[in-house]
Amino acid sequence: MARDKGRDNITGRHRRVLPQDRPREVYVFTEGEVTEPEFIEFVTAQGTRAQQGREVICSVENLNAPTKRRKPLPLVDEAIGKWTEVQRAAKKAKLDPDGWNWPQVWCLFDRDKHEDIPTAFSRARKAKVHVAYSHPCFELWRLLHYQNYTSTFGGVCDSAAGKLKNQSGFAQTYGPTIRSVSPELAKRVMPGQLQGKYKKARQYAKQIGAGHTGPDQTLWDPYTDVWSFVEDGLDVVDY
Repeated sequence: MARDKGRDNITGRHRRVLPQDRPREVYVFTEGEVTEPEFIEFVTAQGTRAQQGREVICSVENLNAPTKRRKPLPLVDEAIGKWTEVQRAAKKAKLDPDGWNWPQVWCLFDRDKHEDIPTAFSRARKAKVHVAYSHPCFELWRLLHYQNYTSTFGGVCDSAAGKLKNQSGFAQTYGPTIRSVSPELAKRVMPGQLQGKYKKARQYAKQIGAGHTGPDQTLWDPYTDVWSFVEDGLDVVDY
């Protein structure tokens, strides 16, 4: 998702704008090549802002990254580099670190079978890079738009994806004649899968998350806090 051309931004050339009038800039690094960027595009276009008049410009920074760079630790390392750049520019623009439009850098990644999850979280926390995490994968967040789910997936993303594809009406969001969905097509995010279902998904996700109190994120099965990115990052409270 490219940033809109012609807009002011803190990291490039811009006309003179008062700091308080600047939009919030959010930079995101996603593990998924299709699903997460399309989800972000939907939310930024269709979401209801927490406060009207606020503008958020969201940019997915690694749209063309190779697969080997789409793992938690490389994502966090690249995000830290971006955050250093963005923070420097924000200070130069005299933005208030406590202001709502102070920029943010986020990583969206999954448990899957990654072995570097604790290290990725530790580095992100130390650098103040935000993380939205799903266990076993982002498909859990999509599934919660249809139903609550509290049982373990055993870390198997295909199980979550299978349950998602079996939801009533899910296939038809891709077209009225479609009865089954291929894995490739299922990665595409359609508005009908999400519209009007956010508050229910958020409620389910928070209830699930409340049951995980241990420090080892690899054991949080199931878990997703994508809602925190929606609200704290994109300033959206419903869609």
